[in-house]
Amino acid sequence: MAASGVNAEALVAENVTVRYAGVTALDDASLRVEPGAIVGLIGPNGAGKTTLINAITGVVRPTSGTIALGTKRLDRLPAHRVARAGIARTYQNVRLFARLDVADNVRAGAFARSGTLSDSEIVTLLERTGTTERDLRRRAGALPYGEQRRLEVARALAARPATLLLDEPAAGMNPAETIVLGRTIASVASSGVGILLVEHDMSLVAAICTSVVVLNFGRVIATGTPQEIARDPAVIEAYLGT
Repeated sequence: MAASGVNAEALVAENVTVRYAGVTALDDASLRVEPGAIVGLIGPNGAGKTTLINAITGVVRPTSGTIALGTKRLDRLPAHRVARAGIARTYQNVRLFARLDVADNVRAGAFARSGTLSDSEIVTLLERTGTTERDLRRRAGALPYGEQRRLEVARALAARPATLLLDEPAAGMNPAETIVLGRTIASVASSGVGILLVEHDMSLVAAICTSVVVLNFGRVIATGTPQEIARDPAVIEAYLGT
């Protein structure tokens, strides 16, 4: 199926290093997210997962290495130009515009489109992400937590991204909400959007990811299918445990 994003090219990070005042937060890390794929990014707290997302999205500039979406280099672009190139993201902590209503939050994500989203287009995005709230004038900050998480994904998809980066989207969700979230992510990927999923819920990772990259102390220590990762001795020692 054709991608719904701005292009259907792979996101590729190669040998990315990020240093802060002599501290190496990310060390020669590489990954690839093909259109329609769901790539899990896992590892202990402080392993460098969010640093890699921040490097991809232009929030921090890599010390070395390259990041590209297809043939377009991203690693020297400011964050707003990375977003316009086709990269959208969510955050570990919900970052909605809490005082704005549901409709305006979704419209804020459509910054690269001409004109504004109609109410029917907004409802379609809400349906696509499993958001059950249909009162478009309801204040976003008044929504239940799970609905806020899904609204944040709807806002990201309003940009029609080629690649969507999800930073711990299941954090704070109960098991039932996590199952719904997994279906939503799989549905988005089936439309051709590449997804990079940072997540600690290994049942979710195992259920929906096509491949998994494992970080530890800023370095990639394993790459493979969820099943291969679950059996990898280095991953078990560093993260999964017995």
